[in-house]
Amino acid sequence: MEDFKVIDLHKTYGIKTLLNGVSFTIRQGEHVGLIGQNGTGKSSLLSILSRQDSADSGIIETSSRYRIGYLKQDPVLNPEHTVFQAVYHEDTPLLQTITRYERALGDLEKDAHSLQFQKAYEEAEQMMTRLDAWQYDVKIKTILTKLGITHLSQKISELSGGQRKRIGLAQVLIQEPDLLLLDEPTNHLDYDSIEWLEQYLADYKGSLLLVTHDRYFLERVVSKIFELTQGRIDVYEGNYQTYLSQKAERIALQERFHEKQLKRYTSELEWMRKGAKARTTKQQARIGRFASLEEQVKQKQTTNTLELSLEGSRLGKKVLTFEQVDLVMHGHSILKQFDYIVQTHDCIGIVGNNGVGKSTLLNAIAGLLPFTSGIYSMGETVKLAYYKQLSDDLPNEKRVISYLQEVAEEVDLKGGERVGIAELLETFLFPRSTHGTLIKTLSGGEKRRLYLLRLLIEKPNVLLLDEPTNDLDIDTLSVLEDYLDNFSGATLIVSHDRYFLDRVTDKLIILDGQGHVDTYLGSMSDYLQSRQTTIESTTPIKEAERPRRRENKRKMTYHEQKEWESIEDDIMHLEQTINTLQTEMAQCGSDFETLQQLHLQLDALNDQLVEKMERWEYLSELT
Repeated sequence: MEDFKVIDLHKTYGIKTLLNGVSFTIRQGEHVGLIGQNGTGKSSLLSILSRQDSADSGIIETSSRYRIGYLKQDPVLNPEHTVFQAVYHEDTPLLQTITRYERALGDLEKDAHSLQFQKAYEEAEQMMTRLDAWQYDVKIKTILTKLGITHLSQKISELSGGQRKRIGLAQVLIQEPDLLLLDEPTNHLDYDSIEWLEQYLADYKGSLLLVTHDRYFLERVVSKIFELTQGRIDVYEGNYQTYLSQKAERIALQERFHEKQLKRYTSELEWMRKGAKARTTKQQARIGRFASLEEQVKQKQTTNTLELSLEGSRLGKKVLTFEQVDLVMHGHSILKQFDYIVQTHDCIGIVGNNGVGKSTLLNAIAGLLPFTSGIYSMGETVKLAYYKQLSDDLPNEKRVISYLQEVAEEVDLKGGERVGIAELLETFLFPRSTHGTLIKTLSGGEKRRLYLLRLLIEKPNVLLLDEPTNDLDIDTLSVLEDYLDNFSGATLIVSHDRYFLDRVTDKLIILDGQGHVDTYLGSMSDYLQSRQTTIESTTPIKEAERPRRRENKRKMTYHEQKEWESIEDDIMHLEQTINTLQTEMAQCGSDFETLQQLHLQLDALNDQLVEKMERWEYLSELT
């Protein structure tokens, strides 16, 4: 493993400068979060670093041995391949050995009496042992299981976009590259998978460059933040919380510096207005300095300009009511005998694992499909806006400003002020130069931001938000959170973003996929913690995961027989050594240096003991 160096990268896209002399180093084993507003070029940078795209100029320094794994927002997979072919596609000897073993095992399960299959299986198993591939096989199966990938024979063409994203993620994790480039890896994952991935990446030995909107994820996985802004990279040491602190200090310094610039600019402007003539070298120099200072003031980066203070419509006491409501879709029960009243100021999170019907429920609430039975009613004053997970219906050939002007030429702000659409677009980080461009030229995140803005200027008083955090940058999410804090209506949100749910919701509706619905009063983190406590108190300890085996027992190989004869003695010796070390540690007192050395030895021995116990369990099944 080695460092990954980027030197003076430049990249333009049309008239837009994405990278303007970007340079940085990712050191061996370093975990970095890449953040920035939508459209600044985060995904483009990852694509260049992975060499799937090229910069206009600049250098990327790595050796030929340096391996990079890249997860795109929309992974490209062969639609004719099965999930198995997609996951086990690498050409490394270790993965080829595991692939051969899995295929041989599958053939033997189909026909256990075939001598050809028996021989192929024996050869594959011996190769697994020779290359010590068993643990790696367990690791692959753990990754697949934790990401919810179970049907390996299914064709890629039959999968949803979310399922394809999880397969793409599994691919790069299985590769174990020197550098992982991950673009929004938590999109389409449920809470359990996100928590597992969070821990997996925190423990990852290689380097990591991660783009994500999940602020808890940034907090717990990365040790450095790269912020891409105005074509350059600003570096912040530490996790997300440290970044916020350092960013606030940096903004304060910039503001003080800008105040001094502004005073100088005012003074120079007064001098210029008096009609200074460039007759002397001294005056010419002063005019030149004024032009430079004027440019600096104009280019000063504005902060916290993105805000939403749009006026909504009045909402009466009756909002949404569910009485004994059933919802069934394609034979799948989502709601059974559901009773609930949504009140005026409710902000409710609709949560549950993937596939339980959260988006289907929002579609039914929005009137896009009927409830199966029961009474669902909406108040007469309700003006509903539905932010869908997929906004494919955006008119790509329409211009940005025209898309909003279809709704209104001006909008009312909460303070009574009226602003034009052009001004509102600028406030929402769409510069004047983009107003006349076609929607198809925007980045995915910019399209989502535009779509959100259009919904909000329609003055809704009930919001349905389906995965609003997908593809929106952190700045936009923070503003949306502030908007929801002050929103006078009701909001129902489907999201896997724990931070976002903690920030804005105070009630949860939990779907289990069988029609049963629970409600919870409190935050998402509190709910997950209470659920974990319940699971730990009611679930028996499961035996460790092992490689999948066919039910028909086979005989031990010669090497396995020798291993079985000595493995109990090995376990007993390890346990005795661990006990001795623990006694020594208890006698160390305040000798922290010795204590630390013994602690490291103890950790290594405990790991060996776990491996031996798992191997003993496996061999015992063959006796």
